[in-house]
Amino acid sequence: MSKNQYLNRRRDHYQEELDALKAYSVEEFIEAVAEIGFGCDCCSRCCTRAFNDHVFLLEEDAVRAQEMDPASLVPAPYYEACDQNGTFYVSGYALRTREDGSCIYLDDDGKCRIYDRRFSICRVYPYMLHRETGEDGTYDWRMISGLNEHGTYHNQIPEEECRRIAAETVAYETAYLEQEIRFFTALAEYFEENGLGHIRRTFDMTMREFGNGGEVQVRVYHQGQFFDHCVSKYDY
Repeated sequence: MSKNQYLNRRRDHYQEELDALKAYSVEEFIEAVAEIGFGCDCCSRCCTRAFNDHVFLLEEDAVRAQEMDPASLVPAPYYEACDQNGTFYVSGYALRTREDGSCIYLDDDGKCRIYDRRFSICRVYPYMLHRETGEDGTYDWRMISGLNEHGTYHNQIPEEECRRIAAETVAYETAYLEQEIRFFTALAEYFEENGLGHIRRTFDMTMREFGNGGEVQVRVYHQGQFFDHCVSKYDY
């Protein structure tokens, strides 16, 4: 059994999800968008950690964030692998939040300072199109986040707008899955070349150190390379 079988399984999982997405009938999603009729009421709750755990950035969005303010980026949480030396690996960056949990780009009046340049996930939210296990235990397509927890519903949305939303959401989910596939492929190659492996026991021990406030090493995959960072839980 390959010591990096875990990485290959994760890569294959995301490839299966991508294949499923490509086979999915977008017409079903378009109908769901029209039926839900979501309308944003500018409550800004989606821009806070209390409502959304973190904002994961696609590579193109991370590049733009670096250009605007490099300090706005942190390694995405929920590290995806750990080698025997206690170094974590993750597939991209997330937006930093303030101490109160609000997005670093959110003004005190609840308005986004970069709305005209906002990132892909911010443009499609709260729509999504991926498979996950729901509260009822079924593994199925999920189409909207935070249903009935923010915004307004049953608004009339023109068919052209429904199709635009669907196309943009599919594009985001496709880019995300492709980014994960690239990450796990590159990580498996890197581990093989350097005699490394994902060690679950080391992962758990280092996560305990992180949880106790210790600093950990994280390598972020970005634009085909791994970038080194030293972070603690206080960076999130």
